[in-house]
Amino acid sequence: MAYKLLKNEGTARRGEFETVHGTVQTPAFMNVGTAAAIKGGISSYDLVDLKCQVELCNTYHLHLRPGDDLIYDMGGLHKFMGWKGPILTDSGGFQVFSLAKLRTIKEEGVYFSSHIDGKKIFMGPEQSMQIQSNLASTIAMAFDECIENPATREYTVSSIARTTRWLVRCKREMQRLNSLESTINRNQLLFGINQGSTFHDLRIQHMIDIAELDLDGYAIGGLAVGDTAEEMYGVIEAIEPYMPKNKIRYLMGVGTPVNIIEAVHRGVDLFDCVMPSRNARHGHLFTWSGIRNLINEKYARDDAPLDEQCDCPCCRNHSRAYLRHLFKANEMLAMRLAVQHNLYFYNTLMEKIRAALDDGTFEQFRAQMVPILGKRI
Repeated sequence: MAYKLLKNEGTARRGEFETVHGTVQTPAFMNVGTAAAIKGGISSYDLVDLKCQVELCNTYHLHLRPGDDLIYDMGGLHKFMGWKGPILTDSGGFQVFSLAKLRTIKEEGVYFSSHIDGKKIFMGPEQSMQIQSNLASTIAMAFDECIENPATREYTVSSIARTTRWLVRCKREMQRLNSLESTINRNQLLFGINQGSTFHDLRIQHMIDIAELDLDGYAIGGLAVGDTAEEMYGVIEAIEPYMPKNKIRYLMGVGTPVNIIEAVHRGVDLFDCVMPSRNARHGHLFTWSGIRNLINEKYARDDAPLDEQCDCPCCRNHSRAYLRHLFKANEMLAMRLAVQHNLYFYNTLMEKIRAALDDGTFEQFRAQMVPILGKRI
């Protein structure tokens, strides 16, 4: 199991990532099924038709509901949710950021109050690895602290030092878990996470430090959480030379189609974001002509497909007028069709990026598509 770099165009990378659950063609976008389901009524079987390669699920949420012990008893996430391809599980580290009012960070780990019922929860590196081992995901993420932006330099220094200590504990615990006969996926992979807010020198040093641990992949965390797009691009450019060339690179929680193209240009291989499904559920659709707000009155009698250049299930069969009607009538079908479209669009975007890298025309693709995909129709 390994990442194989097939070719470069500048810093942009075309590769393959082999896992026990299948080989991922990169660059790739992971479709986010936080609680083992894509919001909007999309099943694991739908995802095959939507060109999904990897699904992402969340450790913290599944630990609370239905419980990782239950999922273990059911044979692991793949069997539980009916998805045969690779699954990446977030470690719960992002909840250290997003549930700031409900948690306390200490050296041993983080004490949470459940956002569901207030129940007290403790999660440290070992607990996160144990939960993810129970889930039997393909890729487990290291437990870290996602630092809020802007952050002080003093706090950032102490936070990333603790995140590094936690990473060492994660690696040790995963090695132990993968050695057990009772472990469902004994080939579970571990990705480390680079942190450091927007301080380039701290980011670089942290990347150097965690690269020495020789993990299966490396993620860039703590971006798109208060920083600007330009600050994010600057961080990627700063640390890219220090990221191992022979390991897959994952930009966490990003982003728009333009963000993805720009990050591929800067050397990133893997992405995830709730944006395509979340925006779709509110009638905001990504198209090859730009971003369309389907709630607008001008679509009330528009019999054209959502996107004439798209062959997703929604665009093949339904008009803008019909989809708008479904949203205005609060029909669940509106969300299902819209989410299908946006996920299909993102996965097709990644296909086009890979094809352009194969052909050596990625920079022309970037120059052509960035002005279009960021435009609101």
